[in-house]
Amino acid sequence: MINLIKEAYQDESKFKYLENIYALYDDLQYSENLNEMADSLFEWLHKKYEITNLNFSLYDIDTDKSSLISKKGTEFYLDGEFSFYFVINTHSSTNAVVSFLASSQEHYDSINQQYNFMEAAFFQISPVLQNGIMKKNHIESSSIDSVTNVYNRKYLVSHIHKLTTMLNKEKDAITFLMIGIDHFKAVIDEFDYEIGDKVLIELSKSIHRNINDFDIVARLTGDEFIVALINLKDKSEAIDIGNKIIKDFSEVETLVDSQTEQTLKKTICIGISSYPHDNDNINEVLKNADRFLYEAKNMGRSKLAIYSKEDLNSIDLF
Repeated sequence: MINLIKEAYQDESKFKYLENIYALYDDLQYSENLNEMADSLFEWLHKKYEITNLNFSLYDIDTDKSSLISKKGTEFYLDGEFSFYFVINTHSSTNAVVSFLASSQEHYDSINQQYNFMEAAFFQISPVLQNGIMKKNHIESSSIDSVTNVYNRKYLVSHIHKLTTMLNKEKDAITFLMIGIDHFKAVIDEFDYEIGDKVLIELSKSIHRNINDFDIVARLTGDEFIVALINLKDKSEAIDIGNKIIKDFSEVETLVDSQTEQTLKKTICIGISSYPHDNDNINEVLKNADRFLYEAKNMGRSKLAIYSKEDLNSIDLF
């Protein structure tokens, strides 16, 4: 960056490159999150360098894993003939990675000639990206369950209340599956909390395998999960999904001892209630889903209980 400033001081035509870099820096500073930063970066590269595709991802040094944040344009390979790959050091355990593809040999040569300016731009924006990463981590740490990597209770409550305000109550519905592991305490007593965490992780996987991407999964406490199924036609679909999750999880073998290859199988029960069909108070719907989970558990293992007003009156809650 210092070399670029020196060049701009000696050559006025180079000063324009500095202006472009600081224009990008300003745009990124006003971005709300990393996705918006990726959008601004793509627009800048498209305008200044005619880039038409971009992959923006994060690389975690500690875990050696990458996560894609934004993808623009057509698919391309990092080892392609005209590809470019930049690692932006954010001076943290997570670096940003930007890759894109030139459209032709001429385009590739043109970008290569300006490579140093582009590298200087990425160096300049690294503190802004670091702030974006820190903000993302903070948001995730306050809304994601650390064991199962699904949402936590705090996020669910705030998000569900937002969703309900947007629903057309005549047409739309949210159906809740309250899920609990049968005799989960026995796992902790017989083994330990580490094995208990493994069981919880396997359950979260089973749930995700049987729902849509836009449905919401949260871990409430202990072994209880809740799933918000969005815009199902009727409860029969929720029952089908619930039964699929029950069957899926019952077949999962959790490794208990790698030396003896001992595994553990567990089962779950599910309580179901729907908003606004069962009640127009979302808190009551959540309570009913929880009550019918315990009604399902009273019936045995791998059971499912669906809310009905008549059955509610006969449930022994204590």
